[in-house]
Amino acid sequence: MDLRHLRYFTTVAAEGSFSRAAEKLNIAQPPLSRQIQQLEEELGVRLLDRGRPITMTEAGRYLFDQGLQVLQRVEEMRSMTTRIGKRMVLQFNIGFVASTLYDTLPELIRDFRIQVPDVEVQLLEMTTLEQISALKDGRIDVGFGRLRFDDDALVRAVLREEGLCVAVGATHALLKQGSKPKLADLEAEPLILYPKAPRPSYADQVLAFYREAGVTPRIGMEVRDVQTALGLVASGVGICVVPASVRRFGRDDVHFLELDEAFSSPIIVSYRKNDTSPLLRQITVLAGLGQSSP
Repeated sequence: MDLRHLRYFTTVAAEGSFSRAAEKLNIAQPPLSRQIQQLEEELGVRLLDRGRPITMTEAGRYLFDQGLQVLQRVEEMRSMTTRIGKRMVLQFNIGFVASTLYDTLPELIRDFRIQVPDVEVQLLEMTTLEQISALKDGRIDVGFGRLRFDDDALVRAVLREEGLCVAVGATHALLKQGSKPKLADLEAEPLILYPKAPRPSYADQVLAFYREAGVTPRIGMEVRDVQTALGLVASGVGICVVPASVRRFGRDDVHFLELDEAFSSPIIVSYRKNDTSPLLRQITVLAGLGQSSP
């Protein structure tokens, strides 16, 4: 299946007619019919019911919805590539872990956009490990994550240390205690960890905090992201240890209690050592790192 097949099929499906679609595509109707037939034969399913008007089968409706998205994305890539090639726009790609959106990252990106209004800023959610790979491949220019480790190809700097809190359901017994809990107080509580993969991740950071406190956690579930974790907390499935800024998530069915321990999760910026981009220098200065780009 190629883009031409997708374009032909989505046009026929949208028009509900081979003749109108052929006119819109500026091709003859018989070749268009053959192209759709070839696509159906390749996929091994019928995509269209050839009545008057033409209607889509269930498989056809799925391909139509997905095909429109693919074609739109291809057009966006074509347009952006042309604009970049003609130097009509600069592009700066930022990788981030979701929990940093509740802290300083939104303000930093907003200030960056104001200072470089002609730059196309693209935000890509990815784990810290995914950011490292994306930096080395050139797919992002800077990453904001939480895991500590060294890499000779990268500069990694802690922007700040963020305290932790425990997320509990709205009727949880811990809310009645009136005091900050310790991890030892949570040993019997099912612990919801995120992200489930790839590892290591923030989930392993939380497990390390438990080990340091001499506590063996009771693992309840491991889920993909913080939003899913908080949804399970609200449902009474368990508790979740989160960075304090996640309190800004604004759910009325989840309460956040500060931990009575000095554990913290860092927000770490990462970028390539050999990157001398003025845009990178601009964002690192805004982040309070000074002229730290080599």
